[in-house]
Amino acid sequence: MPSSAANRQSTIDNRQSPAPGVVSAVRPGSLADLAGLEPGDAIVSLAGRVMRDVVDVQFYGAEAEVEVRVRKANGLEEAFVFEKEIDEDLGIEFERATWDDVTLCNNNCFFCFLKGLPRGMRKTLYMKDDDYRLSFLHGNFVTLTNLAEADWQRFEEQRLSPLNVSVHATELSLRRKMLANSSAPDILEQLRRLGGLGIQAHTQIVLCPGVNDGAQLDRSVRELAALHPTVQTVSVVPVGASPKLEAWSRERDGIELTRPNPEYARGLVAQVRRLQRELRLLHGSAIVNCSDEYYVTAGERVPSAASYGGYPQYENGIGMVRTMLEDWARTKRRIRRRGAGPLRERHLIVASGRLAAPLLEPIAAELSCLTNARIDVRAVTNTTFGERVNVTGLLCGHDYVSQLQGARPDCFILPRPSLDYFGEKFLDSMTVGEIEQRLGAPVSFASQWSEVLEILETGPRAPVRNDATNGAFWSEAR
Repeated sequence: MPSSAANRQSTIDNRQSPAPGVVSAVRPGSLADLAGLEPGDAIVSLAGRVMRDVVDVQFYGAEAEVEVRVRKANGLEEAFVFEKEIDEDLGIEFERATWDDVTLCNNNCFFCFLKGLPRGMRKTLYMKDDDYRLSFLHGNFVTLTNLAEADWQRFEEQRLSPLNVSVHATELSLRRKMLANSSAPDILEQLRRLGGLGIQAHTQIVLCPGVNDGAQLDRSVRELAALHPTVQTVSVVPVGASPKLEAWSRERDGIELTRPNPEYARGLVAQVRRLQRELRLLHGSAIVNCSDEYYVTAGERVPSAASYGGYPQYENGIGMVRTMLEDWARTKRRIRRRGAGPLRERHLIVASGRLAAPLLEPIAAELSCLTNARIDVRAVTNTTFGERVNVTGLLCGHDYVSQLQGARPDCFILPRPSLDYFGEKFLDSMTVGEIEQRLGAPVSFASQWSEVLEILETGPRAPVRNDATNGAFWSEAR
């Protein structure tokens, strides 16, 4: 039987079985499409097993021959046998990544970003998940504090690698204090156990000044790097301190959550550079990187592209500025070599968070000169989380509307990271259509300057869903 075919084995009436994973989309031309599977179908079992989640579908569906039992919309069950290449994807997407609920966090961190969320955001943002399956599938960071022995057995069987792990501190008592979890296990022992199973990890340290910085940061980075290559990377990122979270942390723990000022950021960048030099000599890799926010705040040049090792923590704010600069250099060379095409849009307003705006302004000026267009950069203040939360990805729809209304460009260009995974809603659930209507001008979205040039040449375009699945879990249920 050819790999693109499926054999329908039987049809039975079984309306009383538990609700399995519901198919949300079938990729055109895929094995599932050729077999006649449709959105709304539900997976009852695969390879004779009841599936718990998408991870199970990927793992047990990797064989050359797979039987899939499906419940159709009419309540009848049908069985299909797929003969295919090993690891060939069936082409099925699901409404949810997990079907046996989501494992919730059992910590109570004083710096937990969820505690600073105001009312009115997307409902999924308020779920305090800590599920290693979402780490494997979508890049969520997890603490590994809620694992049962059955989870370790699954690690051994399925080799879910890499995982994204929130460490914060390797010294056990400090980590327990930061997590407000007196029974949190030793993270170094857990990472060693993962390494013994062939599982790698990307780790993060959310840096809280006066708590886990200084000598504690040196210790954490060195102890994590000593586990390389199990620990592939260490990211150092600033605490996201909204006024609500600051007040909660101050009242409960007496801890002041402060954002990095230029002096602190310069010291942190210098500390990380020393660690990078040390680790390159020991391991042949820098391993540790700090968030772009520290370089921008310090007024320091961001590292070269090679320093980021393929940008494995890009979605964590590690290497975004360097990626933008590299993209602009390529775009500028293209314009100088071939020229810009005929421009459909002559005046663009590019909106950005306040942190990135000073970096964008000189590039916008260069692009204006090269294309004879008018490209203005507008810095947008975050009124939802507070002015000190100045990254673009946390801007809400109403921030853009309130601060851009009245301008009349040919097109507004908003940052794609402000939208959810599907490219449909902002954090406050405002839709793309709503913001376009309220601004009274076309709205397009971009992540790089090459995309801005395409919009100049071809006109506005609707946002598409992300290439990577990061953030998929926090989008509204579809």
